[in-house]
Amino acid sequence: MIFTVDIADVTVPTALRLLYSTPRVSRVDGLRHAQMGLAAPLGSDGKPDPHRVAMIATWDDHGAVDRFRASSPTAAHLESGWQVRLEPVRAIGEWPGLPGDVPRSRQIECDGPAVVLTLGRLRARRALKFLRATALAGQQVVEAPGMIWSTGLARPPFVATVSLWDNADALRDYAYGDASSPHGAAMAADRSDPFHSVSAFIRCRPVHSSGGLDGTNPLHAHWLGSSSSTAPPLTSVR
Repeated sequence: MIFTVDIADVTVPTALRLLYSTPRVSRVDGLRHAQMGLAAPLGSDGKPDPHRVAMIATWDDHGAVDRFRASSPTAAHLESGWQVRLEPVRAIGEWPGLPGDVPRSRQIECDGPAVVLTLGRLRARRALKFLRATALAGQQVVEAPGMIWSTGLARPPFVATVSLWDNADALRDYAYGDASSPHGAAMAADRSDPFHSVSAFIRCRPVHSSGGLDGTNPLHAHWLGSSSSTAPPLTSVR
């Protein structure tokens, strides 16, 4: 299976339509799960950009993604932005469409660049503390060595982050290096009383990227690693 992340700048009316027209598993062949949200850069004031909309989805294979992008009005609206396909290499937690055989161990044989997804369904009673904790952690992540690009996504109760890391060591240092940091404090608060009813941390290998945001593809071309023979050509289009 694969993940896709599609992010595009659209008009506000289009963004609203997309938020309320999430593709359904029952209507899209090969789709395992999809979620729409508005984007907000991490480390900012936390306010979503009403023009920037995103979709995170899980799929059976690349063929399912190709068919969706060739025929779906939703895909047509997102085509003007940035699209990336991801293979999960490690996961903590659970998420719809995420298979149980994805490695859970912290030590994995994949030390190259990474795209990290954090996905959750926020508990209403924990919303305020979650927002406070993530505001501090978001500022930390944008200043972290090795972090290339990041954004938050939200369509409550769905909340998520997408971050691109130059190397595995930088990712590990941010995630586990200092328990007293804002990120460490947020993790401790979540362990003691979970922010989400369901959540997952998923490290992925990028295998295909196209388009861009603000005139730039956030994912460097040399990041794209080898994948299965069913993947499209491994290219990064700016």
